[in-house]
Amino acid sequence: MNILAFDTCLDKTYVTLGRDKDIIKSEVILSDGENYHSAYLISTIVKILKEAGLTPKDIDMIATDIGPGSFTGIRACVTVARVLAQQLDIKAAGVSSLEILSKILGGDDLVALDARKNKAYVYDGKILGAVELEKVDEMVKDRVLITDNSLLERFKQFTDKAVSYQQGNYPLGEILVKIALNKTETDWRKLKPLYIQPPPVFGK
Repeated sequence: MNILAFDTCLDKTYVTLGRDKDIIKSEVILSDGENYHSAYLISTIVKILKEAGLTPKDIDMIATDIGPGSFTGIRACVTVARVLAQQLDIKAAGVSSLEILSKILGGDDLVALDARKNKAYVYDGKILGAVELEKVDEMVKDRVLITDNSLLERFKQFTDKAVSYQQGNYPLGEILVKIALNKTETDWRKLKPLYIQPPPVFGK
């Protein structure tokens, strides 16, 4: 099975091509400061397929991050995944960025990402939602924790095992491929963005 995985929800765009459990190609794209990194998604998919000697018709499954993360990024990758899966008549699996990040150290670790409004998006074996930071402080004590740069120093007060995913080159695409292969829900019609909190409304 050839699986195409991509993500524009976090601070980088990555596109990964796998064949069953093996990774064929993977590429990470950083923003150039002028364009949001999701602007490079389609061109990178085309490039990855060409380098692998494949066409879209050779893809058997699409996997994408569904959030939480950048609202623009979530919309971009979910829309592309749905369109590709519909046009190619193939499977599509959505995976939360929280579940992806929980695997970066090789385990199934606690994740707490900045959700603003004095909250964090929390994953602890399952998505717990947007949790008040004071409650998260209690949860992270002496735990292995995956967080982001904005909350790293805060949580270091409670655990010396806190790491920011933004400070390492973790194989997020490869992890997304592996998780997606085990998903049972693969109908593209049911692929939807994961908005734990409502998207911001223009002007508010």
